[in-house]
Amino acid sequence: MRISKKEGYEGIEVWWPGDDAKAQENLFTALKKHGLQVGFLCGGSQSEPAVHLNAFKKNLDAATGNSFQKPVYVNCHSGKDYFTYEENKLFIDYTTKKSKETGVPIYHETHRGRMLFCAPIARNFIEKNPDLRLTLDISHWCVVHESLLADQKATIDIALERVSHIHSRVGHPQGAQVNDPRAPEWDGAIKAHLAWWDKVIERKKLKGERMTILTEFGPPDYLQTLPYTRQPVADQWAINVYMMNLLRKRYQL
Repeated sequence: MRISKKEGYEGIEVWWPGDDAKAQENLFTALKKHGLQVGFLCGGSQSEPAVHLNAFKKNLDAATGNSFQKPVYVNCHSGKDYFTYEENKLFIDYTTKKSKETGVPIYHETHRGRMLFCAPIARNFIEKNPDLRLTLDISHWCVVHESLLADQKATIDIALERVSHIHSRVGHPQGAQVNDPRAPEWDGAIKAHLAWWDKVIERKKLKGERMTILTEFGPPDYLQTLPYTRQPVADQWAINVYMMNLLRKRYQL
């Protein structure tokens, strides 16, 4: 966390540490020491919908109700792509209620394997659930639809209207993360993602609303590696700092 603060980050996003009291204590002690804000990730991995939902509720209740530090937001890895609409909707219903009770903004991420795994499915949820708010990690949709989504502009525009938090990973038609956004061969992908993010930032600024962004370029196997050695092909930390500075300058954050 010391390095995050030194580089200019205002906070971190981490998974809620579950029932591990020592991990919770260590996390909040470090946050206080370095003056960092926090957003939590909550989700579940269970394949049976009711069991999954119960685990999700337990984590969300703990994250939003912790007595150490109020999170800026909670980002949800919600449901599963193979759950029914009705099964997945229960996650939205619960988070809507919980957000109103606690005052903590709660968002659902556009992530592969989860309920908002692709653009048309997400549109259905958006149109039927007016309180649904999104964490936009649109890189996942680039992979799912094997494109930069130019043929789904109307759906993407609808989704952008519900975005409250951005994961600024840059994807491409064959993968959820370019190996290095500074490389010229990814110029088209970078411009596409910036155009989507620009619309979100413009709307949030016009409304005077707070905007949060996570620079989420991940480690292997998100970050490609060389065969046999598993050596990463780029510097993950340097990429994330680069993205933070790029977005801070572009949006004057």
